Amino acid sequence: MIVTVHPSSVKGTVRAPASKSSMQRACAAALLCKGTSQILQPGSSNDDRAALDVIQKLGARVRENRDGSFTVDSNGVNPVSAEINCGESGLGIRMFTPIAALSKQEITITGTGSLVTRPMHFFEEVLPQAGVQIRSHGGKLPLSVQGPLIPSPIEVDGSLSSQFLTGLLMAYGAAGATGPLIRVNNLTSKPYIDLTLDVMRRFGVQVEHEDYQVFNVRSSTGYTPATYTVEGDWSGGAFLLVAGAVAGEIVVQGLDAASTQADKAILLALKDCGARLDVDNNRIVSGPASLQSFRFDATDCPDLFPPLVALAAYCNGTTEITGASRLTHKESNRALTLQEEFGKMGIAIELEGDLMKIHGGKPLKSATVHSNHDHRIAMACAVAALGAGGKIIIEEAQAVNKSYPQFYQHLAGLGVNVQNIQSEQQTT
Repeated sequence: MIVTVHPSSVKGTVRAPASKSSMQRACAAALLCKGTSQILQPGSSNDDRAALDVIQKLGARVRENRDGSFTVDSNGVNPVSAEINCGESGLGIRMFTPIAALSKQEITITGTGSLVTRPMHFFEEVLPQAGVQIRSHGGKLPLSVQGPLIPSPIEVDGSLSSQFLTGLLMAYGAAGATGPLIRVNNLTSKPYIDLTLDVMRRFGVQVEHEDYQVFNVRSSTGYTPATYTVEGDWSGGAFLLVAGAVAGEIVVQGLDAASTQADKAILLALKDCGARLDVDNNRIVSGPASLQSFRFDATDCPDLFPPLVALAAYCNGTTEITGASRLTHKESNRALTLQEEFGKMGIAIELEGDLMKIHGGKPLKSATVHSNHDHRIAMACAVAALGAGGKIIIEEAQAVNKSYPQFYQHLAGLGVNVQNIQSEQQTT
């Protein structure tokens, strides 16, 4: 799909999409319960649908209700299929692999797109310590696991991704783990672990930690059914807030300022660059001002790089963002992809090890860019187009379906001139 975004001002009110990070964790927790749970205000992204499919193949019964919510009936992990497919979800593959290993049945775990190239050797190093047999394809998908997983003292490297730890914690919580069994070195993205622990707590499993280094699971009774409301997504909402900062005042609803989501840190960047902000409960007003370059550490929130780069493009001076090394194993190598695609629009980006420098404040030019099949790259280019000197054509623009299927419609609702070249339909 090819989408063209014309320079536009934005105005109006929009609701942030549902958080796939919150939704997928809720699906996993509901599967691990024995009883009936409710998932309210669920997401509809590709990753969300993949999670629903996985839990059904692992034994849950899922019913969509008239109001869009889901009812999940489960008796724990009791696979009805020998294979699960996590789609293109990095969280899905890393979270559901230990959960699938709770079963004594051999399960093959697959994925699609860029997921088949991401490293999975972590599980080969760790899961055998918990009694799990595992085979991979040279450290990559497909994986085959056979349990049952037995909670045992393990030590893990948390530097690659916190998602591996999320899977282990959730699986240990279902396997009757008690005590400080998981030790973690060099954990990144700590806020995502906070989200994991919050979801587990809401479903009855308590986890304590010592400075994110030792995790003590208390789950003698296991998971209990719950009614869970999926949070608004700060990752997707960040693009909307940046759109307001560069192209007009908008109101974004549905984002909880008290959330544990890592990407809530976008508020710090917007404040530091001088954007107009008004934060009030689940309502945030974002508006333009004289934007100046800023410094930001995105080590714990690497998914913010794309919206931060779009923001920095409109800030006078050179913006510096650290944490670029976290971008290698995403849907694309995001550091290189951002450098290439924003370069086509006239924005120079330098990469110096873990540091990214964006030279902003210069007029963006009309260009044809490519999403590289990365949802956040597509959204970053669309937001950058709002103040450009001409239209920005985005190839493989459907990549947004991974996390935010309504993204272009929401932009159009805010007054953006968005055009689908293939269907020649104007969505304004």
